[in-house]
Amino acid sequence: MVSPVLYQSRSRSDDPFEAAADAGVLRVMSDSRTPVFLTVHARGRRRYGYWQPYDHIADRGGCYVALPTPVCDRLYSQGRITLGDPLVDPGKTTYRVRPANDPVAPVRIPVAPLPAVAAAQTLAA
Repeated sequence: MVSPVLYQSRSRSDDPFEAAADAGVLRVMSDSRTPVFLTVHARGRRRYGYWQPYDHIADRGGCYVALPTPVCDRLYSQGRITLGDPLVDPGKTTYRVRPANDPVAPVRIPVAPLPAVAAAQTLAA
């Protein structure tokens, strides 16, 4: 018999595929060569995507690539991506999508100041 304590079911948020999808989408958005845009159509449909340039060596590309909307919406709700200024057309609104910059404050380790004599001796050595 299987013990329920040892084999607990995982919640959907612990899904490793979800984390991999998030990482893949963020990797595309972090590449400055592939600007990602969100297009919100007049009827409310949203589409995240980018233009994939043609690669003559691999003989592929030259097409529009859509990113998974649920993944992008989750990243936006978590604050991991940001939207730029809107470009409004009669039938749609387009936003530039970028990864959110989470500036990390530098860690400062408090150091007791050295007496002037000790500092001079350290510099002289």
